[in-house]
Amino acid sequence: MKSKVLVFLSLLPVLCVPALSGCSSAKESLGLNKKAPDEFQVLKRAPLEMPPDYALRPPVPGAPRPQEQATAEAAAQTVFGQKPAAIKAATAGEGALLQQAGASGADPSIRAQIDAETAELNESNVPVVKKLMTLGGAKGEAPASVVDAKAEAERLKKNAEDGKPVTDGETPTVEE
Repeated sequence: MKSKVLVFLSLLPVLCVPALSGCSSAKESLGLNKKAPDEFQVLKRAPLEMPPDYALRPPVPGAPRPQEQATAEAAAQTVFGQKPAAIKAATAGEGALLQQAGASGADPSIRAQIDAETAELNESNVPVVKKLMTLGGAKGEAPASVVDAKAEAERLKKNAEDGKPVTDGETPTVEE
């Protein structure tokens, strides 16, 4: 009897782990969740370099590494490219390539021209839903007016008595 209880108690954790692994709080408390590092907090370390003169200077405690940039500077350089001071002059080969590509004849006002064309396309390409909602009205204003129901019923009744068509006369509207 004791051996059966002992076997049961030894197998109990093995049986409970799969049952509890579906529960997120149980996974976390048992340490079964993987915790990935935050990709925005990971910093790239610059490689170690030997100085060109090989005269090693002792490091100053607490000083930043000279070959590393601040995170904000590295992000700005990644997004906007090199700093203007770091851009070197074009070599003769690069200059010849740019000249053959027609870079010297580039239109300086191309951005304004593209913006104007885009604005023109945005005005002409109105989505179908917007056209249906406004029924051709200008900038969201409905061109139709609200019909006065009582006055319209009287007009239709009078036209029927006089033998006139229903389209005869002006449709009364409610002014808002």
